[in-house]
Amino acid sequence: MTPLCRKTLDSLDIPGPTYDRDAVRTGIVHIGVGAFHRAHQALYLDRLMEAGEALDWGICGVGVLPSDAAMRDALHDQDCLYTVVHRHADGTLQPRVVGSIVDYLLAPDHPDAVIERMADPSTRIVSMTVTEGGYNFNAVTGEFDASDPGILHDLEPGAAPRTMFGLVTEALVRRRERGHTPFTVMSCDNIQGNGDAARRSFVAFATLRDPALGTWVDTHVAFPNAMVDRITPVTTDADRAEVADRFDVEDRWPVVCEPFSQWVLEDDFPAGRPPLEHAGVQLVTDVEPYELMKLRLLNASHQALCYLGRLAGYDLVHDVCRDPLFAGFLLAYMDREATPTLEPVPGIDLYRYKRQLIERFSNPFVRDTVARLCAESSDRIPKWLLPVIRHNLASGGEIERSALVVASWARYATGMDEKGAPIEVVDRLRDTLVSLARRYPDDELAFLAEREVFGDLVDDARFVRVYRRHLESLHARGARATLESLGG
Repeated sequence: MTPLCRKTLDSLDIPGPTYDRDAVRTGIVHIGVGAFHRAHQALYLDRLMEAGEALDWGICGVGVLPSDAAMRDALHDQDCLYTVVHRHADGTLQPRVVGSIVDYLLAPDHPDAVIERMADPSTRIVSMTVTEGGYNFNAVTGEFDASDPGILHDLEPGAAPRTMFGLVTEALVRRRERGHTPFTVMSCDNIQGNGDAARRSFVAFATLRDPALGTWVDTHVAFPNAMVDRITPVTTDADRAEVADRFDVEDRWPVVCEPFSQWVLEDDFPAGRPPLEHAGVQLVTDVEPYELMKLRLLNASHQALCYLGRLAGYDLVHDVCRDPLFAGFLLAYMDREATPTLEPVPGIDLYRYKRQLIERFSNPFVRDTVARLCAESSDRIPKWLLPVIRHNLASGGEIERSALVVASWARYATGMDEKGAPIEVVDRLRDTLVSLARRYPDDELAFLAEREVFGDLVDDARFVRVYRRHLESLHARGARATLESLGG
């Protein structure tokens, strides 16, 4: 078996960079180098480099958390090379070694090195995938959490920054002092208006540091919105073993993903950008129609299937979606509740898009887990599903299936499945949510009354009536029987 690194690259039997990686220069600093970034943004850049373009847009990865040391070690040992494997629905595996990441820095070890890399004028984009909760604002109020310990530390005069906000803001300050153009801050996270969310958070932090600095960041730094899409499960030991067995490559951290990929991006890059359109990125003036389509159809559908699927005993997403009862429920949610909340999406056939989603979810070789989709629900449900519910409550539209999804989350959050086996609830509000969910049946609305998550939804009599009915059914009869009672 061949260890993956620069010296062995030419001896591998799978495709890899044919461009000169020594000629690649850093133009992008990316915070949060997880599986999605490496299967998405980094792969688009690799595609450009393979075509002889964007060699001055190499990526320097940055880890902000101490736990990111594992990624640092894996990438450093492999000269920042790694394998992406596309799993097609017919079982075909399509591997490629990706070379667009050329360096990796761990901020807890060397915060000033990270700041200086961003402050260098060659860095023209700072991008990030830090999850929905990484922007440090309350899911209901939208207010920046100034009481966070990391934020308080970074606001101390002379403190070595620990947070993304402290690191990026200090780099912007140094660029301003040195007369360099500010870099563009590009969010690649799955939240509506991700660029707008980044702007609010970074401006809020900069304002806490210095009100004039906050105004400068808001005025001079670009934060384009983006819609990104590719199902990318967490890498497992089985994935590592398969890469070794099938391709004779020892890769400490490969990425497996579906073949489908999409990136729609607002073209707002004052400091310049790579020719992303040559790699299949759709550059637009307004990304909102595309992001709403994805958030309310794909992302909310993930929530619609995961709790019910887990309660019904499924562990893998494709098994849920190959069950006609669940597939029918998802299509009905998309057709009857989500789609009426959307405006037309230029260039997209929504009927085909929704059927394609079911096909993607049903790919048995991606092996995405139900548990992954169930994690961090308090960050996801408010952004993906609650806007659909509120729109339909205001317009008189259907809420039957959306209310069932919320009720299924409440049932799931008890931490016990329908056979009495424990469920590991993974959420930043885990203790609160589990405690509230377990107050059923003595307090049927305790979970829904958590205003940090649901706002005033508990005050809507129509929603409460449907939610209460579904929650009672889930507890008394289970997920399958509850779905069957919905009819067409």
